[in-house]
Amino acid sequence: MKIRLLAVSSLAAVALFVATLAAAGTLDDIKRRGHLKCGVGVQSPAFAFADNQGVYRGFDVSFCRATAAGIGVDVKFTQLSAKERFPALQSGEVDVLYRTTTWTMGRDVKLGFDFQGVNYYDGQGFMVRKSLGVKSAKELEGAAVCVATGTTTELNLADFFRTNGMKYKAVVFEKAADTRNAYDAGRCDAYTTDRSSLASSRAALKNPAEHLILPEVISKEPLGPTTRHGDNRWGDVVRWILNALIIAEEKGITQANIDQVRRDSKDPEINRMLGLTGSFGQDMGLDKDWAYKAIKAEGNYGEIFEKTLGPNTPIGLDRGLNQLWSKGGILYAPPIR
Repeated sequence: MKIRLLAVSSLAAVALFVATLAAAGTLDDIKRRGHLKCGVGVQSPAFAFADNQGVYRGFDVSFCRATAAGIGVDVKFTQLSAKERFPALQSGEVDVLYRTTTWTMGRDVKLGFDFQGVNYYDGQGFMVRKSLGVKSAKELEGAAVCVATGTTTELNLADFFRTNGMKYKAVVFEKAADTRNAYDAGRCDAYTTDRSSLASSRAALKNPAEHLILPEVISKEPLGPTTRHGDNRWGDVVRWILNALIIAEEKGITQANIDQVRRDSKDPEINRMLGLTGSFGQDMGLDKDWAYKAIKAEGNYGEIFEKTLGPNTPIGLDRGLNQLWSKGGILYAPPIR
């Protein structure tokens, strides 16, 4: 009986050891080093750029900062081209990509990544000079089109022209800034990328008013945070911090009023999210006030959108599909329950 008990105890110890190894992962590494390594785009005026003082700003940058705040660490940014982003994530150079990366089956299944939700619903379009006289992408027969290589944009471009029986010449570049600059210099007739990036790029051109974004949307581009396969706890953290920012907007919680809400709210979901009841933070390996810290740092989803992409910014985008589901958009977060 003692031998059997010892064997059972040994098996239990081995199981505990294996479980401990499995639980150790990206989140533990982040806590140990004291900062989140976030991969972002290269000098995109809308999503990620370093200003003259070297301070990172933009839509994706805010989500990186909110994620780091929810964990309780600092954040360090790595600017990555389309070609560089996936090797950097696979190698562990970055912990998460918040880099206008489209969720596709191939990237999810073949490349071994997990997409932890959508923070921007986009679609690919075309920009041309108004002087070209083109009003539709279907008038671009024989056009030279500037495009970033190694992207779904390049593949969608080929599909669009093939489907419409049109010829074109792709003028490819590795970096988005090089693609934009080539278009601005007149090396191609049109520039294609996600429409949000086109709006961002137009704001950075020498004469923005001379350029037109054509009406066609030729693809679905759900953009969102990306992590490596096999670390479910880290995926939970990234996904639920994003969800908390969306739910905060649904519930009217802002960066300015969150302290009052936390003090006075009788809403059960708000109380669960802000750590007043339940153990959702601890269940993910975080402090109970994980969502409070994320929202306090950057505001809710709507606040992030308005300060980085909205009508009162140089980018000037309307919410569109990225409006809350309750206000005519498709932005939606599962409940915290």
